[in-house]
Amino acid sequence: MADLDANGHELRSGLRYPWPEAPALGEVREVAPGVWWLRMPLPFRLDHINLYLLRHTDGWVAVDTGMNTAQAREVWERVLSEVCGGLPLLAVVCTHFHSDHAGVAGWLSERFQCPVYMTASEFKALHLKLPADQPPGWDFIDFYRKAGISREQTNEMFEVMRNEHFRPAPLNQHRRMREGSRLNIGGRVWQVVIGRGHSPEHACLYSADDGLLISGDQVLPRITSTVGVHATEPEADPLRDWMESIERLRALPDNVLVLPAHERPFFNLHQRLDQLEAHHRAHLALMLAACDEPRTALELVAVLFPKLSGRFDELMALGETLAHANYLVTQGSLVREEHQGRYRYWCAVGGGACAVTPLMVF
Repeated sequence: MADLDANGHELRSGLRYPWPEAPALGEVREVAPGVWWLRMPLPFRLDHINLYLLRHTDGWVAVDTGMNTAQAREVWERVLSEVCGGLPLLAVVCTHFHSDHAGVAGWLSERFQCPVYMTASEFKALHLKLPADQPPGWDFIDFYRKAGISREQTNEMFEVMRNEHFRPAPLNQHRRMREGSRLNIGGRVWQVVIGRGHSPEHACLYSADDGLLISGDQVLPRITSTVGVHATEPEADPLRDWMESIERLRALPDNVLVLPAHERPFFNLHQRLDQLEAHHRAHLALMLAACDEPRTALELVAVLFPKLSGRFDELMALGETLAHANYLVTQGSLVREEHQGRYRYWCAVGGGACAVTPLMVF
């Protein structure tokens, strides 16, 4: 039986969960006056995304949308009828461009002729698509070859990325959100707080008066968001962006109710930020320890992620591994050289010293 605090909240790993169970897939729960938590199904091992419906005047505002699948549209049809009472969506807010968050934003916008709010970088990223009818380009092949991936594996990863699940409904317009933008929804003011690393310009929504934070993927309980380097920007340093975002989020009160995109809402924001930072510190230390001799990115994947299942997991793990490697190269803790068409990484201080000296500078 789970430990409970004085308010009956479940205590787990330093976090407090006010609801012991999530709604069933496709169902909703009111988590604050005028704020409804919708559990939208996903066709993956991570089988859900949390969307939020905000009551406003004579309609509703949706925060994130689910993927562009028939199942998601069916759930929306039922929710619009049974939960929204036939009242229209007045706006859609997308925390970021990923397909589970913005997949049917264009469909909802077209149906209700309502605006979509996003940051500019996320709107641009939404429109970066792999060609559906062309083989991978030289740059794509070169990126994975240098990581130590075979051509056969590269082709299979390319097919994973071209899966129709990752193709959002067309969206041709947006209203731009920026750091500090304020959205007045249902008499509640939501301030936009930008995080980076998981995506280019991720928008969290913070209600100071009510102590609520719709965190999207920027802060999740239990699981960690992907922070990855991909072929579209091979020299990116998203882990540095992520770490800097953690520090900025510490400016928010610890006692906010965090409404994340996956898992359950929780309290103790600062504790979770500490855990996320510690997670990446541990991975950086593991990578440094493994690089007492030259290693390819593929070899380092096995160090950080020893248990993987399928090409999708391998794709995500490689992106995360490269994010940690790029961070350490930029900092000067790792050296990278090209050897026989592959990048190899090793500890800049040489020998076994790096195996016992974890990175402590962030």
